[in-house]
Amino acid sequence: MRPKNLEEYVGQEHLVGKGGMLRNALDAGVLPSLILWGPPGVGKTTLARILAETAGMPFIPLSAIDAGVKEVREVIRNAEKQTLFDRKRPVLFIDEIHRFSKAQQDALLGAVEKGIVTLIGATTENPGFEVIAALLSRMQVYVLKPLTKDDLILLTQRALEKDVLLSEKKIELEQPEALLAYSSGDARRLMNLVELLVGQLDPGSRITNESVERIIQHNQIRYDKGGDQHYDVISAFIKSVRGSDPNAAVYWLARMIEGGEDAKFIARRMIILASEDIGNANPNALLLANATFDAIERIGMPEGRIILSQCATYLASSPKSNASYLAIGEAQRIVSDTGPLEVPIHLRNAPNQLMKELGYSKGYQYAHDHPGNFVDQEFLPDEITGKRIYDPGKNERENALRRFLKERWKGKYGY
Repeated sequence: MRPKNLEEYVGQEHLVGKGGMLRNALDAGVLPSLILWGPPGVGKTTLARILAETAGMPFIPLSAIDAGVKEVREVIRNAEKQTLFDRKRPVLFIDEIHRFSKAQQDALLGAVEKGIVTLIGATTENPGFEVIAALLSRMQVYVLKPLTKDDLILLTQRALEKDVLLSEKKIELEQPEALLAYSSGDARRLMNLVELLVGQLDPGSRITNESVERIIQHNQIRYDKGGDQHYDVISAFIKSVRGSDPNAAVYWLARMIEGGEDAKFIARRMIILASEDIGNANPNALLLANATFDAIERIGMPEGRIILSQCATYLASSPKSNASYLAIGEAQRIVSDTGPLEVPIHLRNAPNQLMKELGYSKGYQYAHDHPGNFVDQEFLPDEITGKRIYDPGKNERENALRRFLKERWKGKYGY
């Protein structure tokens, strides 16, 4: 049932419909290297195949799970040989490109720069975090939207009517609600469910909510810790804690526990969350999250669920701040933009006489020798002196930090 061309393709009208960006590119005879970013089962792989077919380019698929640097380089060597004979350069499709290591992504960079291949990557993760900057800067990112209810119904009806085997039983879709709920917007999962239903229904039957509930084993569909819902439910959990809703947080926690999720996985996510979303608004959050992980390792399940619940409700009920998260992001941006700026000479270490003679450490003032254990001196490179990177959040604890910094730096960083 995989579509063969853009006319059969369902969804993503903003990209492939009339006036869509990818449609316009194909009409102009141009297919750039690109990343298709979207949730599972919305047609990323299918779209990549159609784009290559429409552009008349060979399609070479690789899975980030199975392919290493060796396989990538072999594909690139073969592609380079093809282009020597005036053949169209191939489309190299990398499924789950976010799973590629930096070394694997580096191996792709030269081929993309030289135009040996047109690279299309598919990912469910934010490429800004998962794809190296050098490669990302040479690719266009296109966001695929979740399929709508109408899209999913159309796919179901098309399968029932046109699939060689399914169409023989003359099954009709009467009530789509339960089927769509179980598919969670994933067309691949939807097709599997339709196949399962038709296989167990009598010829001429109708798909109803009752028949779906009866046939599909709810516990297997409800939470697949090795599949897509693993990511959906942990995302809902994290967002509920971040949104200060302990009721929703403990509900999603229960969903994971009942689904057999690894308790240490949940605890690790809470450690990250305690720093990313709470930070200095409540430093105890990170301590409790770490203690939770340690306790889970010692106690295990099922008793560990109580500890997870205590931590989750505490984190959800804590004041929130992402100031530390933003600070390291800003600092990394500055480093990327400015390069390795020189360390001020008074901050350099002087472990030997030669370095002392060169002036290393000269002029450094030891803070503890001054009143209040503070002395006004420069700690940043000259090029970015006075640059505020950490901006305390607007909460009780960080307001106190802001007052502390303001009193010492006398407005230098704009506190």
